[in-house]
Amino acid sequence: MKNRLPPHCGSLRLTTGLGAAFLVFVAWSWTAAQEIGPITWPSRTADSGARALDSSVSTPSSGGAIDVGISADDSWGSADSDLTIKPILGVDESMSRCNREATWRQLRLIPWESFAYGEYLGPHRTPHVGEYRLRVNDQLEFVYMLDRTVNGDPYRLNAGDVVQISSASDPDLSQTNLKILSDGTISLRLVGRVRAAELTVDMLQTLLNEKYVDKGVKVPEIVVQVLESDTSLRDLRDAVDARFGSGGQSRIATIAPDGTVQLPLIQSVPALGLTLDELAREVNARYRVRIRGIEITPILSQRAPRFIYVMGEVNQPGQVTLSGPTTVMQAISQAGGWRQGANLRSVIVFRRDQDWRLVATRLNLVGAMSGERPIPSDEIWLRDSDIVLVPKMSIQRLSELVDLYFTKTLYSVFKFQGFEFFFDSNSTIN
Repeated sequence: MKNRLPPHCGSLRLTTGLGAAFLVFVAWSWTAAQEIGPITWPSRTADSGARALDSSVSTPSSGGAIDVGISADDSWGSADSDLTIKPILGVDESMSRCNREATWRQLRLIPWESFAYGEYLGPHRTPHVGEYRLRVNDQLEFVYMLDRTVNGDPYRLNAGDVVQISSASDPDLSQTNLKILSDGTISLRLVGRVRAAELTVDMLQTLLNEKYVDKGVKVPEIVVQVLESDTSLRDLRDAVDARFGSGGQSRIATIAPDGTVQLPLIQSVPALGLTLDELAREVNARYRVRIRGIEITPILSQRAPRFIYVMGEVNQPGQVTLSGPTTVMQAISQAGGWRQGANLRSVIVFRRDQDWRLVATRLNLVGAMSGERPIPSDEIWLRDSDIVLVPKMSIQRLSELVDLYFTKTLYSVFKFQGFEFFFDSNSTIN
């Protein structure tokens, strides 16, 4: 069965005569395109209201007009821009049809210089990734802020808090600056040690009145006042206080190889694969179990370094830093370009998948590198830890084998000796 193009691509059947005529037409079109000189294109300014576009563009070479197929409804650039939009003959990736690359034969006018002297900045593009997820060696800054939200739950005393005990009926029972010890107790006259940690003020008052009644005090009328509270919060603020350094209350943490970060009070927190919002919720939930009145915001201060490795027939093989989105051709360029004898028809890219499974693909870049393919489908994006191998051509490998086995091996062992002729006075040779 004969191979057929997909129905949406259509089919093209040419006889020998029509095929020859078509090739002649393509050659004439290419020659005409090369002869086109600078094109005068009408500019649009903000105060012109609407951009004036003519369907014909004058060329100095012919003095006539070329129909570029652009109507006044076409829009290049923003409507409020006062910069000249300069078109140029070129090829756009959107011209590719039916899984086929666009070729130089599809030349047409495309918007090229849209930003005048700011062209080097480039246009606004979509983000590299829709949602960034944390990875090992990412550096985070955790900013600690006091949460002034009123909490309806009664305050519970903690170790380190300072309270005052007073009695309206018996001043001798009053005591001040009673610090709750690490075991959660305070020491009082007459009743001794009493556990105060994790109790509310009302609960402690009720407990003390009962104990003093048991000791023979008829109406103790004990009142508890908190002099210093939120001790754990103050300790945490002291641990992250950087006001005398870089400023603010923050802590720098790096994601360890096990995927966790270490923070004061709550120790290890899993962070690998989380977004910043997810990590913030996890950290705040863990702190609320231990302490109240604090809100933590993680900030990505420095991403983990990302590298690719270019090896083989390039001038500077080795590690290349991924500072932004990088393609295979860009990686080869950063490695100093390819050497003579490089097989650009068989460039290999090795990659480790998400489950560390090794995958590879082979690319043909010879057309792109020689300028014959304007929109090469083999120009793919690279990612962290990819390996780009530019192999040698077969003739190059053969040449090196000959040099290795014959020139450097056989010749070095069996050196060819020259012939010498000696003439003396007894010789009959004149």
